[in-house]
Amino acid sequence: MLQVSVLKEHTDAVLAGLAKKHYKTAEADVQAILALDQRRKDLQTAHDSAQAEANELARQIGGLMKRGDKAGAETLKARTAELKQQTKAHADELSQVELALQQTLYKLPNLPHSSVPEGRTAQDNEVVREVGQQPTLHAGAQPHWELIKKYDIIDFDLGVKITGAGFPVYKNQGARLQRALINFFLDEARDAGYVEIQPPVMVNEASGYGTGQLPDKEGQMYHDAQDNLFLIPTAEVPITNLYRDEIVPPEKLPIRNAGYTPCFRREAGSWGADVRGLNRLHQFDKVEIVQVALPEQSYTQLEEMLAHIEGLLQKLQLPYRVLRLCGGDMGFTSALTYDLEVWSAAQGRWLEVSSCSNFETYQANRLKLRYRTENGKTQLLHTLNGSALALPRIVAALLENNQQEDGIHLPEALHSYCGFSKIG
Repeated sequence: MLQVSVLKEHTDAVLAGLAKKHYKTAEADVQAILALDQRRKDLQTAHDSAQAEANELARQIGGLMKRGDKAGAETLKARTAELKQQTKAHADELSQVELALQQTLYKLPNLPHSSVPEGRTAQDNEVVREVGQQPTLHAGAQPHWELIKKYDIIDFDLGVKITGAGFPVYKNQGARLQRALINFFLDEARDAGYVEIQPPVMVNEASGYGTGQLPDKEGQMYHDAQDNLFLIPTAEVPITNLYRDEIVPPEKLPIRNAGYTPCFRREAGSWGADVRGLNRLHQFDKVEIVQVALPEQSYTQLEEMLAHIEGLLQKLQLPYRVLRLCGGDMGFTSALTYDLEVWSAAQGRWLEVSSCSNFETYQANRLKLRYRTENGKTQLLHTLNGSALALPRIVAALLENNQQEDGIHLPEALHSYCGFSKIG
């Protein structure tokens, strides 16, 4: 959530940033926020003034009563009653204005970092670098949705039977490969200094608002209406919310956490090769890395996180590229996002497997996540997160890129985790 002070002091820069993200109602919403904030201040001043006058009259009434001036006391009591009605009216309107202000602030996306390129769609994203050589497959090579049938390692039909489309059943070497990748990613995160967290996979509404999934992505989240809980779309949500309403001592920063969770998203479901097989699912496994950092350190930490994710892809021997997302393709809450994509040899295209983002103060403002400076003032921290990594498309690329006529030969980094070196 953007800070009102930033909107007020840097209105033109805010409007330019929102334009870069192609936010259509920026001018109207920013003006509405500034007007609501001024009304809030006016109401608070009027409320406090009436309350102060009422307190002073109460003191005077006591003195008049002691002197036996009942008539004077009654006159002041009548005025006190008027002031009481005023303060209640002010308080009621103030509550409404504060709610309207918060709801309008929730509508605004985060402002993009100065390095974010202009653009509207994924075609406008900037390729930062491309690493690794794309493999040449043997004649008769197949996409992963055919390979999983051939080697009986994932069953989509069983998933449809017990749940619905987008909920695959992993079995045999497929189930073991899933477990191996999760453990590999978690061990690598621990070696890089991340503390492992196993959070709940359902969160309350406050947590959804805290990291910006609500109200922006409400329709994409599975919701239990009876208890008003949401299945998480990523471990970022519960792990970042560990620090909601906290003042973190600077000496404990940066905070580095990593966690494995299943993730749930309702957005899957369109047709075509882009969503076949493991390309897009309603439920999938992911290891997430999350950091909380001082503002002056957060972009250094972002590059550290990016290097960590690249290291995973290099150990898995997957060709990949790093993209800097343009303004129109960025997430709602992000100030700067790098996407990492692996090459899918049988499909002949790039598959996104990670997003690594700096949210600057946007989430921290919602979370009230702060630190205390040397002069004793509290300031907002920066939050960051990255997929390290999301499994489905990693599995798809591993299967397709490593297929040979005698089976699928897995990278050496996974041999000890899997207990086998080849599928088939």
